[in-house]
Amino acid sequence: MRVVVVEDEIRIREGIQGLLEMMGHEFAGAAENGKEGLELIQRLCPDLVIADIRMPEMDGLEMLRNMRQKGIRIKVIILSAYSEFSYAKQAMKLGVTEYLLKPISVDEFSKAIHAIEAQHKKEQAAQPETLGTLEQVAAAILYGQLMPDLSVEEYLSGRYGILPGQKIVEICVYLGNEYREKIQQAEREWGQMLKGRKDLGYCLIRADYEQSLLVMVYRFGSLQELERSIQYWMLAKSSSAGRLGSVGCIEAEGICAIKRGFETLYSYMDWNLTLGQDVLIAYPKVQKVQTAVCVYPIELENRMKAELCLGDMERVQKAAGEFHGYFTDGKIYAPKDVKECYIRFIWAIIHITNEIDMLDYASLSQQKLLDQVMGAKLFRELEEALGELLGKVRLRADTEEEVAHLTVRRTKSMIHEFYQSGITLDEIALKLNVTPEYLSMQFHKEVGETYTSYLKNYRVNKAKELLIGTQMKQYEIALEVGYTDSKYFSKVFRECTGYSPTDYRKMYK
Repeated sequence: MRVVVVEDEIRIREGIQGLLEMMGHEFAGAAENGKEGLELIQRLCPDLVIADIRMPEMDGLEMLRNMRQKGIRIKVIILSAYSEFSYAKQAMKLGVTEYLLKPISVDEFSKAIHAIEAQHKKEQAAQPETLGTLEQVAAAILYGQLMPDLSVEEYLSGRYGILPGQKIVEICVYLGNEYREKIQQAEREWGQMLKGRKDLGYCLIRADYEQSLLVMVYRFGSLQELERSIQYWMLAKSSSAGRLGSVGCIEAEGICAIKRGFETLYSYMDWNLTLGQDVLIAYPKVQKVQTAVCVYPIELENRMKAELCLGDMERVQKAAGEFHGYFTDGKIYAPKDVKECYIRFIWAIIHITNEIDMLDYASLSQQKLLDQVMGAKLFRELEEALGELLGKVRLRADTEEEVAHLTVRRTKSMIHEFYQSGITLDEIALKLNVTPEYLSMQFHKEVGETYTSYLKNYRVNKAKELLIGTQMKQYEIALEVGYTDSKYFSKVFRECTGYSPTDYRKMYK
């Protein structure tokens, strides 16, 4: 294979060159940054590019994007540091074949090169007649596994009558998290619908990553007439309570453009959030939709906070339902604005429930929630994200020992957060805008012990965990739980447990 290396560190470039030559591959050339690398790749047309992510002038990701825009579909190995893994994930979406972590392992490098070499030989041996079915060819183009060159165009023209540059209509059927369960049903229903149209030529492609079925129509009369037919069919399925997911369509300039067309359409599929699932998302028409100003419902946020503090699940769910209903009142809002409202609402719930110690915070992934909301294409996906968060809220039961005043809950939460710094009752009272006397009385009444006693016992319990679970020294544990004097810590620990810290550790070792 002919290989180009794009890497700004000369020692790494030279090391890769030596390994490639030792493995019998041609080192075609090297560049120090993405800009030079792109020019080199266009000039040399190598079989493989090995590129770093972080480089001056133009980084590896930008170079990959430029390669895609120019229709360059060659195999790429990306090099990245462990801390740059998020960049590597982006690179994988741009069609990267492999990625390797720095420092480069010779064994991993060899495995990657051998794997790509095997793919390269297999592709070289393949002839146009063995490209496979239309579905296989279209899927390979869609996922960047096949570059639609002249031989591919001739194959599609001769076998399926698809001429170079012939317009293609792409229909995206988004199923979301029901994809695995309902993809076969979706294929069956769309296949039955399209078979009844003798004037159409089509194929069905599974887009697993996007959780969608892609319907590619390559022979049709009028685009407007096709859109109307799809819309009528969607409405008929909706009235019979049998339609799946949401649907959008776009016209692509030939088979070579289906990848770019699908990516464009998919980014607009979230318009179903505000237009509804009964509406066909037709690009570029959807760009002209007039939207209303989306004002965040702060009164509903305050209502939710109040219901959470009361701890009644039925009223919490009702408040959530009112929030969902706010965005389905007949007005058309921009999907981005709706998602931002949901993010703000969710963050408000996280803040208040964490502050009053009602949230199962350990099992919560804020990043996952953010991804769920920002990636939502269906309104039910927004409802599910909010429902998942509310499922982690520990609402109080109607038992006397679990009833606690909001002020006391917030006090306990602040103790748990700042116990190491020696936070005082007066400091908390000032933050909560109450008098120390009121806070002291309310805390003792509802918790059953004084503020000082609760803080002391909480620190001792933390010390127990460290004595049993770590090898930390006594003075280190004392500092960790908020005591600057190790002897005083030992005295307090003995008063609470009846044992010295040393004896306590021996008991559990």
